[in-house]
Parts: sequence; structure tokens; C-alpha cells
Amino acid sequence: MPKDLSATFVMLKQLMLTGLLSCMLALPALATERMTTAENTVQPRLVYITSDTRIPFWDIMARGIRRQAHELGYGIDIYSAHNDARRELELIADAIKQKAEGLIISPTNSSAAATLIKLADRAGIPVVIADIGADSDGYISYISSDNYTGAYRIGQVLTHALEVRGWQQGRVGIIAIPQKRLNGQARTAGFMKALDEAGIHNAAMRQQVDFSHDETYRFSRELIESIPDLRALWLQGSDRYQAALDAIADTGRRGEILLVTFDAEPEFLQLIPSGVLVGAAMQQPFLMGEQAVKNLHQHLQGLTVEHEQKLPVLAISADNLDDNLKTIRRNVLGQEATP
Repeated sequence: MPKDLSATFVMLKQLMLTGLLSCMLALPALATERMTTAENTVQPRLVYITSDTRIPFWDIMARGIRRQAHELGYGIDIYSAHNDARRELELIADAIKQKAEGLIISPTNSSAAATLIKLADRAGIPVVIADIGADSDGYISYISSDNYTGAYRIGQVLTHALEVRGWQQGRVGIIAIPQKRLNGQARTAGFMKALDEAGIHNAAMRQQVDFSHDETYRFSRELIESIPDLRALWLQGSDRYQAALDAIADTGRRGEILLVTFDAEPEFLQLIPSGVLVGAAMQQPFLMGEQAVKNLHQHLQGLTVEHEQKLPVLAISADNLDDNLKTIRRNVLGQEATP
């Protein structure tokens, strides 16, 4: 072969290899992630979009989702909207673009969920709603906690504690999650029923916006300082419990104001028996995450799925903590090895 033709051939070969390599690098990472090493087949993939994994409840639910997805042979992508509805819309658009097999959504609020469901439905992607709720019934399944009953029962725990101390004439302050959420509405209604039955008055409510320590501390202090006969605070969440305790201590009311929460933290296993907390209504986020994946899988297999499913909330006090410890550690706190 003439020298100039040989050189041209080598150059063309290098250009072809370079082009092929560029094409391979340009392929979406998701395509590589979907390939199984054993059979070189496409692995079905699910997407979980949650309001904010910085909040332990959602992180634990994500762990339950991841564990069950892997157990059933799905890949899973987990995205946090950081409590931002606009970011949530961007994430749903990404999931649709990636052609996810199914979506699990814990929306920022119930009204935003309706838009997310509509977008997924147009793309032909089935949706399971995991907690919060939705102003739409276009989902295939809605997994929630029995917020009403759980709040009612923790309300009973609190009213009993107030009556034992002779404080039933005192009032109770509430620091609530947004009441635009269906779960927030249910929690408030159940708790208020328990107070009404015991003849104990609700003092006032503050609704959380950024769920920060500073916000919880400020709301707690405002309630304590503006209501002289305040005898208890109820947080409709759990991760900022220390802020409420700090406000009680800083206002000189330690030992005079009781604290109960919705949800739980690992420290509660010590704080409840010691009396620092009267009790907590404990959802089971790890179990909820597992159930959300099971329902989505069932639908993808062409099987009938229960449209709405409520899981029990554990009303835990010092009287029953030991009896429920195994369930709390796994289903509430997610203290189980996950893939």
C-alpha cells in the first residue's frame, strides 16, 4: 500500500474510533445503570421523589423503598425536592424523560401532588403516593398513616398525663405541619377530638414553613410567653423536638409544660422512659416505603391494587414502649441493614 494511502487509512481508523468513543460517552448514564451484569438485559427502574430527605422521616421511608425495590429486582433513583414545589416539578420532568417504569411520590403538599399526577399520567407512568396526600385520585395507590387515629390516641396519652398532674384546666399549644396537607388536617382533627373529650382547651396553633430549629424555637417561645396557663405543647413532627425543649427551659418553665410529638427520633427510646417526653405518635415510614413499592410492583404485574391503604400509628408512652420496641426499631426508625 502506498505510504500516503497507509497514512490516510490510519487517520480514518483513528477518527472512527474517536467518534465511536464519543458516542459511547454521550449515552445517558441511566442506560448503563439499567444494564444487569449477569444477563445484559434492561433492569426496570423506579423513581422516588420526596419532599425533603433532610427530614429523618423521609430518609427512613426512602430506605424502606430502596430495600424493597432491590428485593423485587428494580433499580431505584431517589430524589429530594428540599421542600420546594418548583424543584419537585423539575424532578418529575426528569423522571418522565428517563422513562421510569413507575413513580412513588411524597409531595410537598396535596395540591402540588395533583399536578405531578397529571404529568405522570400523560406520560403513561403509574404513580403511588406515599403519605401527605393528593388533591386528585389519579394515583394507582395511596399509602398513608392513620393520622387521625394516631393523633387521637397521642392526644389521649397527653390528656391523661395532664389529669394525673391536676393540670386539666391548663391549655395546649400546637406547632403544626402545613394544614394544606391532608395528613396535617387529619392530625389536627384527631388530636382536637381527644382534647374535647377531656374538656381541655387548645390554646393556639402555629404552622411550620421551613421546619427549622429556629422556627420551632420561636413558635414554642411565642406560645409559652403569650399563654400564661399553657401546660403542654404538641409538635406535629419530631425532628425539632429539642427546639421546643430549649424554649421551655429558656422561659423557666421546665417541669411545668409537657411535650408530645408526632413521629419519633432514636433518642425517644430514652427520653420517653425518663419523662422528658410524655409520648409520641409514631408512624412507620420504613414499612410505608416497603408497602409503596409492593403496591407499585403489583400494579406493574397487572394485579389489582388497593386504592387507599392506611397503616397504623403507634401511640407510644412509657407504659407501652418496651412492648413495641422491636417494631419501633425496624418500622419506625429504620434500624435495619439495607442494600
